[in-house]
Amino acid sequence: MTGTSPPGTEDHTESETPASLGVSARTGRPAQSGGPCPLCEYEEWAYLFVSHGVPVYRCARCGLTRLFPQPTRAEILAFYANSAGHDPFADDAHLADSFTEQEAARAYLRVLQRRGAPGPSVLLVATAGHPFVGIASGHGYEIETLTVQELRRSRLASERYDSAVVILELEKADSPIAALEQIHGALKPDGKLLLVTASVDSWSARFFGNQWPGWRPENLYYLDSQTIQAALVRSGFAEIEVRPDRRRYTLEHVHQRARAYPRTGLTRLVQAVHRVVPAPLRRVRLELTSSAVVVTARRAERRPRPLLSIVMPVYNEATTFARAMEAVVSKELPGVDKEIIIVESNSTDGTRELVLGYRDHPGVKVVLQDRPRGKGHAVRAGFEHASGDFIMVQDADLEYDVNDYDALIEPLKRSERAFVLGSRYGGNWKIRKFTDQLAVGTLYNLGHLVFAGLLNVLYRQRLRDPFTMYKVFRRDCLHGLTFECNRFDFDYELVIKLVRKGYVPLEIPVNYRSRSLKEGKKVSMLRDPLTWIWALIKFRFSPLYPTSDGRKRW
Repeated sequence: MTGTSPPGTEDHTESETPASLGVSARTGRPAQSGGPCPLCEYEEWAYLFVSHGVPVYRCARCGLTRLFPQPTRAEILAFYANSAGHDPFADDAHLADSFTEQEAARAYLRVLQRRGAPGPSVLLVATAGHPFVGIASGHGYEIETLTVQELRRSRLASERYDSAVVILELEKADSPIAALEQIHGALKPDGKLLLVTASVDSWSARFFGNQWPGWRPENLYYLDSQTIQAALVRSGFAEIEVRPDRRRYTLEHVHQRARAYPRTGLTRLVQAVHRVVPAPLRRVRLELTSSAVVVTARRAERRPRPLLSIVMPVYNEATTFARAMEAVVSKELPGVDKEIIIVESNSTDGTRELVLGYRDHPGVKVVLQDRPRGKGHAVRAGFEHASGDFIMVQDADLEYDVNDYDALIEPLKRSERAFVLGSRYGGNWKIRKFTDQLAVGTLYNLGHLVFAGLLNVLYRQRLRDPFTMYKVFRRDCLHGLTFECNRFDFDYELVIKLVRKGYVPLEIPVNYRSRSLKEGKKVSMLRDPLTWIWALIKFRFSPLYPTSDGRKRW
């Protein structure tokens, strides 16, 4: 079987063979996926299952999911013809006359307006006939519509559009990164992007597994809330927000979609229920979270090399600051530039004078506070002055080894993860060995196990060392978050809010030598544990995002 215009791929030369349908002719097993991941460039793919005759693979490093071999357009049309489904590339594929689709299009327009669409020109990447065209045009927007296949074949003018809207088309691209980069180049500076895409970490995808209706042969790639953000960052976007796509459904609409989807046990069940439910009940509207996410972002300028912002809070560290600072300044990071933000909190032991010696040093910013308000307050101040693509925290007490930087930032460089923790636990829970205070060291170690266990239970994690100083993350992770903790409870607040925002930390072992209280450790055994308990409870139940009127929202 051959095709003429595949959904983001070229026709396969062996389209008549079983391998073109995802099965090896020699072994009868799923054919091995080929080529590197377009997101992280890793070449190892984990086989998941066969969906509608095509194997599904997941990148073993970043989690991007894809169909392989990618079917041609002719193969897809033949599949739908055999399953009595509709043409997925037809003008009515989005049911333009559907109340659900029209209401969703209005909601997308409102989201775009809230993000501050800077002008009227909009590039819409969607199926022809999508209701967004008429709705947005009625509000004064100038819409140019392309499918993702037409986008791939087009040469868009540079910086032409004020905004871009992509509705359930990115997953059909032969390379999501290439499609996003093309859209990035077509947007004006600070142009806005609204993207709607099926998500494999949606409740429906997790619940239905390989029976999820979202597994469709025309969808070549599948993203989740993490990989879509990584793809956008790699493509030059910033200020990314991801929200579930909530819609009002009727049974009539679900039935129409089931008829258009590939035949599964679930779609057959929907059609059976539709036959027995009275007609008036078929039109009752229920609001549900769909299989998609709505993502918004801003076009940002792309750096030739990523920049790492190293935030260093300093207070009364005269004995260790100079050595720690020289180690950070002299640390070379291949392929990465760095800036150092020192936040000095008016020390009383001469540390401020040492810090001022770096005021004119290239790549160093010095922030002077009038009084000490705690480590958390100093780190928060450093975040406000950080301009890098990646951010990390570095103490000035020589407990950690700067030679671990390379391993910590590598997952961010290759788009594998957005959030990395440098774990001090390399197989031994006794990480604090105070030679002059053995009992105190044991108490600290036991306390760490207790508090880490509480965090893991409350937030459904499996972290060994969530309270490590080495926290490294993409700058966009902080977008939309506000922080309030001033002392060491900030370590809890930062991890909790990033976890609640959906980021999955990757723990990497690091070198660590703890100093004792007599050597200058500033944690209070009486005061700080109480603030940690309060942080664990408070941030578990408090709203995550603020609103413009000061109230909170989830």
